[in-house]
Amino acid sequence: MKEIPTYLISASIVFYEENLVDLSRTVNSFLACPFPKKLFLIDNSPINNFEEKFKHPDIRYVFVGKNIGFGAGHNLVLERFNLQSDFHLVLNPDVCFAPTIFVPLLNEFESTPLLGVVAPRVMSPEGELQYTARRYPSPAELIARTVPGLRTMLKKMINKGRYAERNLQESFDPDFLEGCFLLFKTRVFIQLNGFDERYFLYMEDVDICRELDTMKLKKRYVPKVSIVHQHRRGSRRQTKLFFIHLKSAFTYFIKWGFSCKKTLS
Repeated sequence: MKEIPTYLISASIVFYEENLVDLSRTVNSFLACPFPKKLFLIDNSPINNFEEKFKHPDIRYVFVGKNIGFGAGHNLVLERFNLQSDFHLVLNPDVCFAPTIFVPLLNEFESTPLLGVVAPRVMSPEGELQYTARRYPSPAELIARTVPGLRTMLKKMINKGRYAERNLQESFDPDFLEGCFLLFKTRVFIQLNGFDERYFLYMEDVDICRELDTMKLKKRYVPKVSIVHQHRRGSRRQTKLFFIHLKSAFTYFIKWGFSCKKTLS
């Protein structure tokens, strides 16, 4: 693999009353990155319990004091700081990965000028593939994925949405990438103005990939490197989160229409 220049990589993690063990594992994964780096920890919790536990020269801790949501939390790096990195990583607080993950991902940007974002293969702690490279959803598919009884009945539709017919061991450019690990060109993330803050939680990753389409930029799934993700699926277990997911889906379809085809300007 060819050598690539030394880049400055920034990252942001937004969390709310997070498990300290999981968060520490994620933070340590990023701090092992073999490039100059800056990590922004955005704490949406009501009480500041963690700031003293993350004293590090490469960490900027931001205590918000209220839950402003996923997208708005990540956007604080644009609103409060002069983000001067080459690449910016949007990171969930419940993932872990090896530092070797970065060189293959950055090589994708080196070889593809119109690439806006890349993401690795995502595995569960049990070693199962999580289908994070997806086609844009239709309302029917979202309902089928959310309602347990329908997941079995409409399995064919769900499999189509997650590219089950493809060889998922090979890189390709999907409609969208789920947001647990999204590595952007920083200038692209700035041009996007980050995430649409109308989404409190859920669907903001789908939305930002639609925005990349309007900029005629590519999104790449790179399965030769992987991360481990807890993927708690809170909206299937908690009624409140289910209705937040429902509201986000409504916002998404009102904005982009009910077609699952790409929208280009």
